[in-house]
Amino acid sequence: MTPREVLALCREHEIRAVDLRFMDFPGTLKHFTIPSQVLTEKSFEEGFGFDASSMYGWQSINESDMLVVPQPETAFVDPFLPHTLCLTCNIQDPITRVDYAKDPRNVARKADAYMKSTGIADESWFGLEPEFFIFDNVRFDQQINEAYYHLESSEGEWSRGKFHDQPGVPNNAGYKIRKGEGYFPVPPGDSLHGLRNEMMLALTEAGIDVRAHHHETATGGQAEIDVAHKPLLEAADQLLRLKYIVKNVASKHGKTVTFMPKPLWGENGSGQHMHFSLQKQGQTLFADSGYGGLSELALNAMGGILHHAPALMAFCCPTTNSYKRLVPGYEAPVNLTYSFRNRSAAIRIPVHSSNPESKRFEFRCPDSSSNPYLAMSAVLMAALDGIQKKIDPGPPLDKDVYDLTDEELQEVPQTPASLEESLQALRNDHDFLLRGDVFTEDVIDTWIWHKTEKDVKNLRERPHPCEFMMYFDI
Repeated sequence: MTPREVLALCREHEIRAVDLRFMDFPGTLKHFTIPSQVLTEKSFEEGFGFDASSMYGWQSINESDMLVVPQPETAFVDPFLPHTLCLTCNIQDPITRVDYAKDPRNVARKADAYMKSTGIADESWFGLEPEFFIFDNVRFDQQINEAYYHLESSEGEWSRGKFHDQPGVPNNAGYKIRKGEGYFPVPPGDSLHGLRNEMMLALTEAGIDVRAHHHETATGGQAEIDVAHKPLLEAADQLLRLKYIVKNVASKHGKTVTFMPKPLWGENGSGQHMHFSLQKQGQTLFADSGYGGLSELALNAMGGILHHAPALMAFCCPTTNSYKRLVPGYEAPVNLTYSFRNRSAAIRIPVHSSNPESKRFEFRCPDSSSNPYLAMSAVLMAALDGIQKKIDPGPPLDKDVYDLTDEELQEVPQTPASLEESLQALRNDHDFLLRGDVFTEDVIDTWIWHKTEKDVKNLRERPHPCEFMMYFDI
């Protein structure tokens, strides 16, 4: 879509407000709105000013002025705000007009450009499978004298003994998802099917190619919506749109959605499996006669991702809560190895199609708390490093992990146990991210600082409710 076509779209849909959206450094969608008559063809070159000093990790107060530059190909009509058009923006310096190094979307653009400059591939394709929970209600707080959370779900097995007083919902009909039994039930057990259908239709109308939706394994309303494979930048743009739409459809029905990786103790967490492949001149580079039908190039790409996985986790699993998901026993990919079909490995090679053009592998560690621009860019850079250095991914893990002896398990590398460990790994291993000026030293340093101060330190200093259970009467 060109700027002129965007303006024609505004006239066709009687647009009166234009929402300018961008992602801040940690990964939160931001916006401000202008009247539609202010948007002109020149706006797509000149941009609009805003204060970047109020964004975590961005400009200092004496250099606060920045530009948002709308990108016409990202336009869609907002399904929730009347007469409103949404545009995703790039961030630029207002004086030099240079793309801002800490703009996550700019990092993704540079990763794509670097890939093309190597001659290895001209497109990187990502297919994302975001998982999330749909709750009826949530309460939480953290004060000097209290800390708690309380989640409510009419389908959760813990609500089996409660009455429900919701319009259109019977007083506890007894159809509850048992712990760990939420995969693929039909209604009325799957009480959220209609809501997910509405999410799918809203996503489709907003230009997102949905492949499937379903209830996930956990009780309490865990869901998954899979989207079609897209080039890196488009995949990241569409994920932001997906999260916005999913949350607002749920809100319209009086429910709430969280992409927090592990909201329920003792249940499966929510990941965001990342299907990945490379193409050149419209042809896949991943299909051949190697292990799992992969090419040597694909195996080397896999080797690069596994080799740099501890550092990648700082972007792919960027919250302290992420590592409560990455524990054995909940289908979590805690083993830094690969396998044909085995879901306990960090990388799985899907087998559902014999079509060589669909050949890819699935990196299962990432979760939906990640900033998609940074996470996918980091994965691409690790894959390119593996290809350039011909990194061997090692032997596959084809056995059931629960059948392995202690000695065999000790030989399988594991994911980091905490965000702090991942940040240290990134501190020690990030040269591969600096190539092509994709990630700068300043970006890496700011990310480590922000995550240490705002996440690791925040949690470390606070008494935990579980500690009162363990230690109050000590």
